[in-house]
Amino acid sequence: MSLKPAVSKTDHIQGKKDASIVIVEYGDYQCPYCGAAYPVLKEMMKKYGKQIKFVFRNFPLSEMHQYARPAAIVAEATALQGKFWEMHDAIYENQRILSEPFLLELVEKLELDPHQFNVDIKKSELAAKVDSDFESGILSGVNGTPSFFVNGRKFNAGAEDLLQLMSEIVK
Repeated sequence: MSLKPAVSKTDHIQGKKDASIVIVEYGDYQCPYCGAAYPVLKEMMKKYGKQIKFVFRNFPLSEMHQYARPAAIVAEATALQGKFWEMHDAIYENQRILSEPFLLELVEKLELDPHQFNVDIKKSELAAKVDSDFESGILSGVNGTPSFFVNGRKFNAGAEDLLQLMSEIVK
């Protein structure tokens, strides 16, 4: 399966913007497998972040994970204040205690403008962005999380395998 749509400026991007290797993760903030993949992906970015572009797209499995969608919307709201990756990391690093009150604690810890956050969190475009990410995952053949794409092609293995692949192809 191939990635639809291609990575664009609406995506959350880390690493080298014009890299020849582009990795897209479809993730769910409450998924234990995504939580297990998180430190592996952090290691990958530490080692290869100057040579690869990493993209995160929301794929909340709301029927199984009640806080996945609220977490995704909070992360999108923090993105409007330039702190998406800080929130993304904080959620995964504290995944076991994820709750709506805890998400608001993270907003305070990241020193976001609370008034602006309260305005932003109500914006319908945040839910629309989460839904758009989810729909793009469905179109791309995502059927679970985490799901990875390397240069637009579905990577049918886990984060450890992805790290191994990067060690072989990134020089």
